[in-house]
Amino acid sequence: MLINPIDLLLWTFRRNESDVVKLYDSLSPIMEVSTGGDMLNFGYWDNSTPHPIDAQKRLCQMIGEMAEISAAEVIADIGSGILGPAKIWSSQHPLLEICSVNVNLSQLASVSSDNILKINSTARMLPFSNSSLDCVIALESAQHFKPIGDFFSESNRVLKDDGVLALAIPTATDNSSYSNLGILKFTWSSEHYSQKNIISELSKNGFEIIESNDIGKNVYSPLAEYYIHNRPELQKKILSRYSKYVEKILFESMKKMQSASENELIGYLMLKCKKLALDSR
Repeated sequence: MLINPIDLLLWTFRRNESDVVKLYDSLSPIMEVSTGGDMLNFGYWDNSTPHPIDAQKRLCQMIGEMAEISAAEVIADIGSGILGPAKIWSSQHPLLEICSVNVNLSQLASVSSDNILKINSTARMLPFSNSSLDCVIALESAQHFKPIGDFFSESNRVLKDDGVLALAIPTATDNSSYSNLGILKFTWSSEHYSQKNIISELSKNGFEIIESNDIGKNVYSPLAEYYIHNRPELQKKILSRYSKYVEKILFESMKKMQSASENELIGYLMLKCKKLALDSR
């Protein structure tokens, strides 16, 4: 697969919805080729997760438990990718109605599932009626939603009064800049929201944070270590689909991601939020 470096820069700097779609169409197969799986998240790593698929499944399990999906009837997975997490939740909870929402039509069209409703829509205008969902999940997708406040506002509208908004989202700190993020400023193609910004926008849009965990140390460094340790094998897989410069950029980005995490320039938030009652806003 050939990728024009100029296109890559434009996708990274503009970061509108069309750019995000093109970026994922072009680069998400790297994750699929490297892992052999159907999930696009970084995963949660510890001693029990030796492989990316194990880490990805662990993160899916964690966000599902945080979102209380075992007690839910209808949920929406926003920015659902190629339905990897939704398939896991569906297999664990056969009676759960899952609506997978993705602005990327080609990703939705590339997978089939009899018991998951696929919806092509933007996160800024969710196609659900007021107070209709038990839970809204954004698993490593909300970092692309711009402005993120629109997504929070829509989530508040569609959730029932006791509904849950669960987020797993990469973040940047107030200390991050072009100079200290280096190549990540160009290859980490998201809005680089700070934790402070996310918390502020949640409050503005009627949410109370019930649980907050920064799991960055269990995400970035172990993922980078896996890539660095297994680079020869992964390189062969990636070069079967991409050019050498794409793999080189990925390798350098992994190393910078590791150092940025260790220097606390980037983080990874997991948040459980509930709607504030109208009389308490």
